Amino acid sequence: MTSKREREIARAKYERQQIRRNTKQARNRLIRRISAAVSVLAVLGFVVYNQTKPASNSAASATQSPNADSSAAPISTNAPIDGCQKPASPRANNIVFGSKPKDIPSITNLTISTNCGDLVIAADPAAPNTSGTIGWLAQKSFFDNTSCHRLTTQGIFVLQCGDPSGRGTGSPGFSFADENLPKAGSATTYVYPRGTVAMANSGPNTNGSQFFLVYKDSPLPPNYSVWGTITSGLNWLDKVAAAGVSGGGTDGLPNQAVVISKVTTTP
Repeated sequence: MTSKREREIARAKYERQQIRRNTKQARNRLIRRISAAVSVLAVLGFVVYNQTKPASNSAASATQSPNADSSAAPISTNAPIDGCQKPASPRANNIVFGSKPKDIPSITNLTISTNCGDLVIAADPAAPNTSGTIGWLAQKSFFDNTSCHRLTTQGIFVLQCGDPSGRGTGSPGFSFADENLPKAGSATTYVYPRGTVAMANSGPNTNGSQFFLVYKDSPLPPNYSVWGTITSGLNWLDKVAAAGVSGGGTDGLPNQAVVISKVTTTP
């Protein structure tokens, strides 16, 4: 028969094992929660930007407002990759409008001309206000000589453009409401398909001028207004993405500088 002392020793050993097991399980759960939170924050941080406050001048009389340091936007100085040309220097100032235009054009296509080629975007009829506002800015030469300042190559796969400052802080001086947000149901993310064009933002209804071009299916929160689809030019966008990010990271200035010379619209 097992003695009382042996039973006490066995019970104590079992209790110690349970404590160690519970402690390990709790630690693993905490690590998983922290890892999940970090992943979500990383994804959220890819495409948002800090929008500057609207200026007080009227939309009818746009002004040239210098960037904070009055210098041209930063771009890579690497030798151009195959298919790209050495870009012109981005302009050193921003065009600021005091308020959103009341009358925006109805557009079907936009063509973004860059030193790496043209990108043709078919406007989404479900987002007429968004595509029309981008078209209006294009007609006001807002995007002329501006750089695509951000490339991401891990987690999500986008090239972000539309900021004259080239630092993620530029805007046209006004913001407008979200439109045509993806329907993700109960999911916290939505896979934006390759070829999608959507607005970057700094929260609900803070769209300005920055937009991102999806070159590979990318999971993101369903918080970004989808306004177009790339119908031509994805080939050179793939090459820019393959050239990677400056400094060897996965999120930042593209190794291959992409500078927009002009954006034209088709009614």
